[in-house]
Amino acid sequence: MTAVTTEPARRPARGRAESSERVSVLYDIPGPKARIRNNVLTVLVIVAALFAVYVMVTKLDEKNQLSAEMWTPFLRGDVWLNLILPGLLNTLSAAAVAAVIAVPFGFVFGIGRLSERAWIRLAAGAVVEFFRAIPLLIMIFAVMFGGSAVFGLTVTPFAAVVVGLVLYNGSVLAEIVRAGILSIPRGQREAALAVGLRPGQVMRMILLPQAVTVMMPAIVAQLVVLLKDTALGFIVSFEDLLNAGARVLPSNFNNIIPAVIVIAIIYIIINVLVGTVATWLEMRSRRSRKTAAQPIARPDSPTAVEGGLGNPAP
Repeated sequence: MTAVTTEPARRPARGRAESSERVSVLYDIPGPKARIRNNVLTVLVIVAALFAVYVMVTKLDEKNQLSAEMWTPFLRGDVWLNLILPGLLNTLSAAAVAAVIAVPFGFVFGIGRLSERAWIRLAAGAVVEFFRAIPLLIMIFAVMFGGSAVFGLTVTPFAAVVVGLVLYNGSVLAEIVRAGILSIPRGQREAALAVGLRPGQVMRMILLPQAVTVMMPAIVAQLVVLLKDTALGFIVSFEDLLNAGARVLPSNFNNIIPAVIVIAIIYIIINVLVGTVATWLEMRSRRSRKTAAQPIARPDSPTAVEGGLGNPAP
């Protein structure tokens, strides 16, 4: 009886010891001097940050950027109805149209990069790498002015922004899709092929349902980037939220700093809402589907660089 009652009590201690060993391997626990040094540095950083905020507020106040008349326009309904809300609607419209096209683009070319046919794999890889390598702003310029100069087409700023967002973010999403599929253990594909499923059926019925769960955080994170990238339309006079806040409002009320602050807050609120929805979707999908793979990061994130995102599994 003694052995039976004492053995379960020892297992948590062993688990805690193993956990502490893993933590000590990843991170050296600071000693007394290191803790004091860390606390001192933390206090110094906080003081420096508070001082920087004080200097910024003081300078803004000297330029009368914090005076009441600078913020009064944002209490007027016509400013919101005629300037800010139309710009916000254009921003969300461009992001929604680009996302609806970029996600299928990413899935098609991501799966194409895993094709067993070399000509499909190489062609998809060339498209993805080409558009990933070109800065988004250059693509917007190329679509805006190249379409009229080369093909004689009249390209609107909205179309230029959407096409640029689709090509660039769709290519990044293609890498996310490829990495998500490769994160599924290879044995599942081999087992599916062994029971007689064709490669297309394996992809559609076995790999993709699990990969979507794995890819969800990275896909939504990239869609947040896509939403913020709509601000680059400011360069081609796209009448988006940034254009309303950094060009139209200051020209009417001479309040560039308050306008930019308000527009930044709107962007933050939108991105937080999108991130909250993404977290809910991931939790819901993980409850409904079981997968052996772990969530992946975006290709340009530090985690992806350290983990080798997109490299075939050994």
